[in-house]
Formats: sequence, C-alpha cells, structure tokens
Amino acid sequence: MITGALRSRIDSLWTEFWTGGITNPLTVIEQITFLMYSRLLDMQERTQEKRAALTGKREASLFSEEDQSCRWETWRHYGGAEMLPHVRDRVFPHFRRLAERSTGEGSHFAAFMKDAQLMIQKESLLVKAVSAVHELPLEQGDTKGDLYEYLLGKLTTAGINGQFRTPRHIIRMMVELMQPQPTDRICDPSCGTAGFLIESYDYLLREHSSAAGTHKEVVEGEEHISYSGDLLGEHRKHIDSDMFHAYDFDATMLRIATMNLVMHGVKQPDVHYQDTLSQSFEERHPKGSKNAFDLILANPPFKGSLDEQDVAPDILRTVKTKKTELLFIGLILRMLKLGGRSATIVPDGVLFGSSKAHVQLRQHLIENNQLEAVISLPSGVFKPYAGVSTAIIIFAKGGKTENVFFYDVQSDGRTLDDKRTQIGDGSGDMPDVKAKFLQWCEGKGDFSDRTAKAFEVTADDIRAQSYDLSINRHKEQVHIAETHDAPAAIVAKLRHLETAIQRELTDLEDLLK
Repeated sequence: MITGALRSRIDSLWTEFWTGGITNPLTVIEQITFLMYSRLLDMQERTQEKRAALTGKREASLFSEEDQSCRWETWRHYGGAEMLPHVRDRVFPHFRRLAERSTGEGSHFAAFMKDAQLMIQKESLLVKAVSAVHELPLEQGDTKGDLYEYLLGKLTTAGINGQFRTPRHIIRMMVELMQPQPTDRICDPSCGTAGFLIESYDYLLREHSSAAGTHKEVVEGEEHISYSGDLLGEHRKHIDSDMFHAYDFDATMLRIATMNLVMHGVKQPDVHYQDTLSQSFEERHPKGSKNAFDLILANPPFKGSLDEQDVAPDILRTVKTKKTELLFIGLILRMLKLGGRSATIVPDGVLFGSSKAHVQLRQHLIENNQLEAVISLPSGVFKPYAGVSTAIIIFAKGGKTENVFFYDVQSDGRTLDDKRTQIGDGSGDMPDVKAKFLQWCEGKGDFSDRTAKAFEVTADDIRAQSYDLSINRHKEQVHIAETHDAPAAIVAKLRHLETAIQRELTDLEDLLK
C-alpha cells in the first residue's frame, strides 16, 4: 500500500502528462513504463557491476561501450534541450537493440521494447517526468508493485475490443476461491494488465510466508503488509520462470503487464504477443495451447471483430460461433490440463442465451466437464468501464457435472454507479462467497434452500431447464401474500373521503364570503 505522499507524487506526475498534451491514460502509463524500464536497466547494471567486483565474474553487460550514455544515471542530468533528442535518438534505439539480442532474465520484457516510441514532445514535460520517476522507490520490492497498481488504477476506459480492467477486489475473490498452489502453471489468455497473475503471486506470498516474516504497519491510516518470511524457496525457480503465462494481442498492454509482473517480483514472466483464438497459437506455442495449465483465470473480451476463418478449428468444434465470449470458454478448456480448473468472468448472456452456440457450450460444460459454480455479480461492477451484467463461472476440465453451486452476489462492497464508492469496510458479500463456496466444496452445510443467496442445483434440474444457468432461472423467490379490503369497502372509504372533502370546500367558501 503506497503512502499519501507517494500517491500525491504520482498524481502530480499524471497531471504533468495531461497538461503536457498526453491525455490517453494508456499512453501515459506506457511512457512512464518506458522511463521506469530505463531506470531499472541501470539499477540492474549497477547490481551486476557490484557482484562482479566481489566475485570477479562479469555477466553480459546491458550497455556496450558506445551505449554508456544511454544509462539513466548519465542522461537524467541533461537539460531539456539535450535530453529530449538524446532519449529519442539514443535511449529508445538502445531498447530496440536489447530486444534483438535479449536472452535469459528479463528477455520477454526487452522483447516488447522493440517498437517502443517516445511520445513526449515537450522538453519541459520530459525533464519533469524523469525527475518524478527518479524519486519513485523502485528499489523497494513491496512498494514498487503497489506503486504500479496505483498507476493502473487510473485506467478508466474500455478498449475497442471490449477489454477493461477487472476490479482488484473481484480478482482477489476469484483467486482465493481457486487457491493456487506453488507447483501450478497459471495462465491468463487475455491478460490485459496481468491483474490475475499478480494477485495469484500475492496469494502465494500470503499463504506461504512465515508469521515471523509478515510485517504490518499503519501509515497515514492505511495498513501496509509486507512478506519477508518467504517459504517458497524450493519453488522459486518455477515461480520465476514457468508459473505465470500471459497472452494478449495488444502490444501496449503486454508491455504494461510485463512491467507489472516484474515490479511485483516475478523475474521472468512468460508473456507473449498472441491472439490465442487464432490458428497460429498452436503453431507458435505448442506447449501452451493445449493441455498445458493447472489453473486459468480470465476476464476475456466480451465483443470485438473476429475473423472466423482464423479461429482454431478444434475450438469451433467445441462451439461454432463468432462470439468471442463463447470461443474463449472453448479455448480455456483446450488449454487446461485434464483436471485443470478455471475461474472466468462472462457476460450474463453466456448463461441464458438461446442460440444454438450458447446452448451447445453450456451442454458441453455440464456433460463433458465439471461445472462447479455460477457466481452472479450485480450489474455495475465494471463501471465506469461498462454497465454489463456479468457472472463468474468455475469449471474443471473433464468428468461430468453432478451439482452446481450458485451464489447471488447482491453487493460487492462498492456503490454501483460510476464513482464506485466503498460501502462500509468494502467487503460486501465477498467473504461470504468464499466461505460458502469452500464449505460447499468440502461437502459441508445445507445448500438446498433456493431462496438463499447460496444454493445448490443438480445437473438434472439444469438439463430440465435446457441448460439455462441464469441465477433467476433456479433461484426461488419468496412471495409475501398481501391482503386487500373488499372492493365494496374500498368504494365506501372513497365516498367517505369525498364527503369530507366537499364539507371542507363548503366551509372554505363560507369563509371567503
């Protein structure tokens, strides 16, 4: 959790970009990311130099002799007139050269810098931005991740293909429902800013840190928790290089996602530019496109243009459609290992759509896989991005569904308007969703009451409803009987009222004479 002073510093930096003529939030974050990357490169180089001084062994330098002027600590002292052309014509080409020869740690991140462009045109803005980035605590592991999350929180518009940032508290609930393990391979096939992967990593730190290494402090009224008693040592290599996998077809998002993972402490996230629905996915990533992952967490785009001819044939065999929200479910099933699980956000239409493709997909989930849960979210959860009604579906690949857990979330702890103001402690129904679902998974408790928020529905009942999974189809409403007076009695009351009104009008006329 970042302090008020650091938050104010970031807000000021954001304002500088806007007053400097860069008003697209994604562009602002991307440009700040480039500057952070430049500083991190220099920090990494200095770490290698210190290590070489102690061990006598020198790793490959990130800066050749001719590129020494591209080091952050060199050019950040330049004046605006010298800094702008130097960064544009020397530093950014250095990013591209690193991308061409990148291997090993950080190589994926470097690869996304090959088409980096400096969008800052004003000398004064670049000087102010460099000064502000230099003051950010990028050397502090816990803080720099929170810092980047705060930056990403300023994204308030949806992309043209229906992608928008998932609220962090919704992500956290989904991760806690899935309980990722240190040996899992986790993927998000439409990663955006990599929020699901970040939260999965944070979950592992919370669950696998010793009590002695967990430090809590309150700074300016906010609780800040750090985890230094790391018990993930035996899994660290897997976590750093093979646990987290992400795909997206937006290069800007990939840069931001990679930086987000690196800032949170994942050294070598496996992030790729790829349309995962296309036929080329299997060709380019044979180890990631089929039977590859233990856990997939996703909020796929709900709309967008799609070339049906380019969609992988085996996905179309699962569900023949042009609708991306349906195709992504087929994709996720293909990517999961047998027994692998997914928590995916879908628009409500997936649950009750009557087209052949909608019914085909729901039937496939019930008959050929294990649909575990349908968690209905209130309309407005994704404001200010969109007002679409959504649900979380949880399923496992393979087997057959016997019973499905339903939960009707009535409050996510925020108001459902564009401001999304926190209500009370901000938890809403989230803790109860987790408690009830885990209780249901363990076979404990009675979930037969379909008037409650949490209830169970058998697969046979779902079949009887033509595989309709909408919460209102299965939840029983409590109707309170109301009694009314007999019509004759109501007429008598009306006549009595009319007589009283006429009497008062007569009295008023007498007063006016």
